[in-house]
Amino acid sequence: MDTVARFDEQRLFHSTGRGHGAGLDPVDGLGLRPAPLAGYRDLARLRYDFPLVLVAAGPAGGEVRSLSAVIDGVLREVAPRGLEGERLRRHVLRLEREIRALAAGGTRSTLGELWTQASQRLASPQDPSVQQVLSGIGDKLDLDGWVVDCDGGMPADVVTHLWQAAQRRKGASFRRAVDRLVVRLSDILRAAFDRSAAGRQPDTLRATLGGAYRDAFDFGALSKLLVRNVPQDELAPARRQRIEWARDVLQSQPFHVDERLPAPPGAPAQLAFRFTDCASAVEAYRARLPRLAEVVKAIAIAELEADGRYVEAKDDPFFAHFDESALSPEDLALFPDYLVCIPAGENDAPRNAGLMDMLSSGLPVKVLVETTDLVEEAAAGTGHFAFGVRAARLANTATGLGGVYVVQAAASNLYAMRERIGRAFEHRGAGLLSVYVGTGAPAVLPPYLLCAAAMESRAFPAFAYDPHAGTTQAARFVLADNPQPEADWPVAPLDYADEAMQRVRQEVPFTVADFLLCDRRYAPHFARVPRERWNDAMVPADEWLALDAKRAADRVPYVLAVDGDDVLQRVVVDAKLMQAVVCTRTFWHRLQEQGGIHNSHAAILVARERAQWEAAAKAAQAAVQGAPAAQPSGAAVPQEAAAAPAAGDAPAPDAPARDPDVAWIETARCPSCNECQTINDRMFKYDANKQAYIADLKAGTYRQLVEAAESCQVAIIHPGKPWNPDEPGLDELLERAKPFR
Repeated sequence: MDTVARFDEQRLFHSTGRGHGAGLDPVDGLGLRPAPLAGYRDLARLRYDFPLVLVAAGPAGGEVRSLSAVIDGVLREVAPRGLEGERLRRHVLRLEREIRALAAGGTRSTLGELWTQASQRLASPQDPSVQQVLSGIGDKLDLDGWVVDCDGGMPADVVTHLWQAAQRRKGASFRRAVDRLVVRLSDILRAAFDRSAAGRQPDTLRATLGGAYRDAFDFGALSKLLVRNVPQDELAPARRQRIEWARDVLQSQPFHVDERLPAPPGAPAQLAFRFTDCASAVEAYRARLPRLAEVVKAIAIAELEADGRYVEAKDDPFFAHFDESALSPEDLALFPDYLVCIPAGENDAPRNAGLMDMLSSGLPVKVLVETTDLVEEAAAGTGHFAFGVRAARLANTATGLGGVYVVQAAASNLYAMRERIGRAFEHRGAGLLSVYVGTGAPAVLPPYLLCAAAMESRAFPAFAYDPHAGTTQAARFVLADNPQPEADWPVAPLDYADEAMQRVRQEVPFTVADFLLCDRRYAPHFARVPRERWNDAMVPADEWLALDAKRAADRVPYVLAVDGDDVLQRVVVDAKLMQAVVCTRTFWHRLQEQGGIHNSHAAILVARERAQWEAAAKAAQAAVQGAPAAQPSGAAVPQEAAAAPAAGDAPAPDAPARDPDVAWIETARCPSCNECQTINDRMFKYDANKQAYIADLKAGTYRQLVEAAESCQVAIIHPGKPWNPDEPGLDELLERAKPFR
């Protein structure tokens, strides 16, 4: 009776979100965090991607480095093997932890300055040499730059840093090309001047000769000889005017200015290309477009004139009507991209209302959108959650615009995805960078862990879309930056001690419910169940989602959490929050299909082909036995159906059971995914039906066979027992092979 009463109380809370009382405790104030995050109490003591170093200059200028990677590089240079090297390593790793703590505490400075501060803080009367040693190592650093931690300002800092590096590279290439054209145009004008009457005047000749011979010649007499029958100007007036105009336009262009050189008097200041709202960027682009078209026109004219290919009869009419309407994407790609970093909380501002229109118009603009909160009310008074309708799904909407490079990532994953972000600035056309920063949630976790939890839980999945990466969706859309992208939720082992102080290992999924447990605003949707009231009606949230409606009505979903003392707790979840979990899983399934994972169209096609193949196999067997076989409507018999199976192929339908110690493949069920051939294309081959079989067992290792079985999406590879008893690690491999034998 007691068990039933406890279950009714828990079911009441699950159904209504109310009912805290005997047997259910509110979680607010308990400091609970998801059990998989129990080991991440003090990030300063852990080595992970953050803080980041935005390298300012030198060979690595423009790069983003992890502090841990920088420290590892230093240690490889200065720490020899042996006791002395180990002592240096301990000192430098302590310094790394100190720098990480300074950055986490809000100190914003360069790596060199933080290195000095940390060295001073580590100095002690017992070991005064520590500061001197660390300072000496710091002097050997071959890079410097601002150090940024995973906070609200970091995404804009990183994106701006990568954008500036891309613009510097583009600017250097542009200036080299333009400078060459200016020199060639100047050479044409100079050569024409030298061959003209003005170029052969006494003073000009004297200046040309120069040196000790200025007084050795009569330049007046020489000039009289040279100017006979010389035209006043070798260039036609129209051509001279055209060349001088193109040269002047290229010399005064304000788009790519070398900031390292002093600006000449009267030169325009370099234009700004970084904005904080979409409307300002569009206004600036439109206002500058005529000047940009003028520069493109000058480049085209200069190239024709420099090569002697300008034909007035053909080219004058074309350039007379050349304006911004004649610009091509290749022309726009020569100039800086516009960068719009929308401040957090300003996404819905009126001046950003035209974001989608701006992206779809093909402007060379890259936009950073920062999302601070992922859960919104679906509508006033409904009490339901709309998970990231405007935020988390904005980037996915942009992939349908065509031609827009899209990256979505949590702030914690920016370093891991830095190369994809860098490629966004190499992309010709518009780009959208959607980043979850997590600063809008009153959470029990630091921003880095909160952002990582959002990505792990599928609340804010990471993906990239490159419209020019290939002709297929599989080539354009990448979902691989998420943990375990083939699963609904990533699963990780959790080790804990039970009541008997025995070690227990449990596989724990990380769902959206786990993520929202970190947010204090959603505490009313959770309730802690004391251990003495745990019962069989409580099921993990991911298992509850897999139940049919009738069975789910008799169960209560829960997630595992730990309190401040690292004691394992069960926390039940109400129905409203579980609806948000279902919606998130549905959206994740859509992303999986876009990324080619569990694609429903492919599954239907595979099932159809499998049915046809099985029908053909039965027909062939019936023909051999002399008995007619029924054909399903519309089933085609492949020509290869009667071919003998290759070595290692699946047995005929009525063949005796396979020996579990012998490796084999259920070839008839193979979906032709090519994953096994990627592991070893000599061991695994395709037959005439493009289905896998084991061609040569000894062409690979037992480890490769087990890995192929584990990676097979339909679990049709059976490793059997190893053929080489001397292969290392067989005990572990045999254990891993058990589920597939």
